[in-house]
Amino acid sequence: MRVRMRLILQNRQRKHPVNRVALRGTLVRLMACVPQRERESWESVTVLLVDDCESGRIHGATFGDPAPADVITLDYREPLTGRLHGELVVNVECARREGERRAGWGFERELALYLAHGLDHLTGANDDTPASRRRMRQRELRWLRHA
Repeated sequence: MRVRMRLILQNRQRKHPVNRVALRGTLVRLMACVPQRERESWESVTVLLVDDCESGRIHGATFGDPAPADVITLDYREPLTGRLHGELVVNVECARREGERRAGWGFERELALYLAHGLDHLTGANDDTPASRRRMRQRELRWLRHA
């Protein structure tokens, strides 16, 4: 019998209050939008909520670019089983800024978009071309309508 996937949510920032219960619910609803075949191999998804400083540190250490990012997606595959352990580093400070900037959008919606974007990357989606960025954004906005 398969063990259920683990979801871990850690708030490593203190600048902006986050309703962790609501955010976890959003994450669960977004994950339900990911096609079953994509998430079948997912063992765990960890979401780290960070500020600009921590995001920049992780982005620099991982990708050589010390600029803070909105969301950083990391995935680790177990060599023998191929099971995926995904990690989404979500910049809460950036979500607050961007959510306030977009009329009618808001902080919580921006956080949800970052979660959707990270989950989309865990499915193997890439945003390295304008066309692939458009496809990802369309899919993420569709997922948000169901979350």
